[in-house]
Amino acid sequence: MFIITKFRKYLDLFFKITNFIIIILYLFPGSILGWILYGSLKLQPQLTKDFLFLSSNHFYTFLILSFIAVLSYSNKSKKLNYVFLYLFSISIILELAHIIIPNRSFQFEDLIGNVTGVIISYILIKFYEFIRR
Repeated sequence: MFIITKFRKYLDLFFKITNFIIIILYLFPGSILGWILYGSLKLQPQLTKDFLFLSSNHFYTFLILSFIAVLSYSNKSKKLNYVFLYLFSISIILELAHIIIPNRSFQFEDLIGNVTGVIISYILIKFYEFIRR
C-alpha cells in the first residue's frame, strides 16, 4: 500500500495518459496498432480469441483502464464513482463513434466488451471494499 501512496500522483497522470491514448486509438480512422505491427491500417491485432458474445480486446482494454482508475482514485471514494460513470459512458460513446468514423465499424460485440470490462472491475472493487470492512 505504501508504494501506491507514494506514487499516487504518477498513477493519476498514468490514468490520464492511458485514457488519452485509448481515445486516440478508438477515434483514429483505421488501426494504428495494425499499421505498427502489420503495416496495414485495416488489420486489427487480436490478443486472444473473442469470448462468446464480446470482443476480448475491448474487454481487456476497459478492464485494465478501469483498474488503473481504481489505483489512481482508491483514496477518493466519491470521485472514484464519478470516474466509473465516466468510463462507462466513454466505453459506449467511443464505440458508437465508429458509426461515423471512416474505416471503422460499429460492432455490438465491441460495445459489450467495453461495458463488461468496466462493470466487472466495478463489481470487483465493490466486492473488495465489502470484504475489507
